[in-house]
Amino acid sequence: MPRPHPPEFRLRAVALARERAKPIAEIARDLGISESCLRHWIAKSDIEEGRRDGVTAADRAETVALRRKVRTLEMENEVLRRAAAYFARDSILPK
Repeated sequence: MPRPHPPEFRLRAVALARERAKPIAEIARDLGISESCLRHWIAKSDIEEGRRDGVTAADRAETVALRRKVRTLEMENEVLRRAAAYFARDSILPK
């Protein structure tokens, strides 16, 4: 897999495509990337800038963090539930 292009390169490529001085296919060929790659970068940029509906990188990162926190809390809750059941069983059973 080729190395990803630096963010500055991506931003400049998107800016060139938005100028509409040349067709996207020609800009992509001049930059040495595929047309679909450039279109994908433009779409992601539109989402990040609010020009288009979609999930931004910040929203995606927040969702990942929240899912991780939920998973941790569910595990902690299960441990507490089992501990409570264990101690409740000890206090109910005759010795």
